[in-house]
Amino acid sequence: MADPPSLFPEPSRDKAEKDRVREAGLDPSGHRARLRKRLLEGGDDALADHELIEYLLMIAIPRQDVKPHARMLIQRFGSLAGVLNADAQTLMGVPGIKDAAAAALKIVGISARRLARQTVREEPVLSSWQALLDYLHIDMAHLNHERVRVLYLNTQNRLILDQIVSDGTLDESAIYTREIIAKAMAIGAAALILVHNHPSGSPEPSRADIQITQKIMEAGRLLGITVHDHVIIGRQGHVSLKAKGLI
Repeated sequence: MADPPSLFPEPSRDKAEKDRVREAGLDPSGHRARLRKRLLEGGDDALADHELIEYLLMIAIPRQDVKPHARMLIQRFGSLAGVLNADAQTLMGVPGIKDAAAAALKIVGISARRLARQTVREEPVLSSWQALLDYLHIDMAHLNHERVRVLYLNTQNRLILDQIVSDGTLDESAIYTREIIAKAMAIGAAALILVHNHPSGSPEPSRADIQITQKIMEAGRLLGITVHDHVIIGRQGHVSLKAKGLI
């Protein structure tokens, strides 16, 4: 007795053969196939940074040699992180990069930030400090303008709110003590961590950075709100004002 037909029939041998021929036609040198094999069988370092970009572009631009595009992107934005954190319009300003390619690059950057943010939310911030630094670097280290954010914590030092309070110009962003403390009071925060980036790349604090931190600490102390730290993020690393004994 013949077997009943499957609800999910496998593709015929003819179709499978046509697919292989089609892929070979798009990849006559076998480069894409070798890249995919290394990605699937290797570890985290199986592909170089430009090859990761290349693989993403291969998916978005299936019928072109995209290696030159990948190298151009790395050169234009300086690093893998710089490419994945670039905004869509800037990406599409690079020759050969259209909306599909920009979307493929953006989705990876967004996914990385969400994954890092979720890790930060799962544990008390002070006991998962490296996870916090990883998240902040992913989000802020490669910005070309200054961003100020405040991490508001509860009595268990778990994150209540991660708020961007200011996106400034190339090297300047306003921090308003009253607004930061008022927000902490409104949401019942017991503590906070100040964070901003230096677009210049160096995370070394300025005199103004130290002074504004001390001002916010004093205002918080009067209302029972602890300022745990002020972290400055740069392409060259990070600086904790508390760790340096500056606050």
